[in-house]
Amino acid sequence: MNKLEGKVAIITGGASGIGAATARLFAKQGACAVVICDIQDELGKDLCKSIGSHCCTYIHCDVSDETQVKSLVDWTVETYGKLDIMISNAGIASKSDQTVVDMDMKHLDDLFAINIRGMVACLKHAARSMVERKVKGNIICMSSVLGRQAVLQHTDYCMSKHAVIGLMKSASKQLGQYGIRVNAVSPSVVATPLMCNMLEKEAAEVEKIFEPFTSLKGVILKAEDVAHAVLFLANGESGFITGHDLAVDGGFTIS
Repeated sequence: MNKLEGKVAIITGGASGIGAATARLFAKQGACAVVICDIQDELGKDLCKSIGSHCCTYIHCDVSDETQVKSLVDWTVETYGKLDIMISNAGIASKSDQTVVDMDMKHLDDLFAINIRGMVACLKHAARSMVERKVKGNIICMSSVLGRQAVLQHTDYCMSKHAVIGLMKSASKQLGQYGIRVNAVSPSVVATPLMCNMLEKEAAEVEKIFEPFTSLKGVILKAEDVAHAVLFLANGESGFITGHDLAVDGGFTIS
């Protein structure tokens, strides 16, 4: 317990799914401030109430708008004096197949605005704050096993996650001189609201579909499992790890 004692963290896309699980875990591990950022206002506010207003705050922020991201980081630093951890978790997926030959460019642009531009904005302004205040912080990008593979559909989503890995590796090399670590977590399929909405299936159905693709039998990946991987990268136990893409996939990428 208290692996994050005294730490201030921002979690984008924090109102549900992996982001919400991470927010709960960070609060349990002693973070003095967990700032949840999302556009799902009711979910975000309810989550903060359940965690406790003494350590959790909800801020409405659309990460595709850099101005809002900058304001989020600036508000956090002005309120709590620093930013130690940025979890760039916000992301979307397209319901359409999005193969190369029938790519809907509007859908592509909308997805890239959040999954790539939003990720860049979060890293940019978190890093700016950490460098200015000489905080040896942690930035963790939420990617996917699809950032390591090719796909038959959902090409736009796959492309965006490959871009996240490239961004993470470049940022880790550039920010290492300031003692700032940058890593990624790449889970296989988790039955989050995002994934269930994309596949138009219930959580139990999603888990049943993807369970055969992992090496670990009888084990289902949950949002809490991914949150623990994020926690590992966010605290001192991983103090010499940077530029790393941590797969949480039960052997999905080798099966």
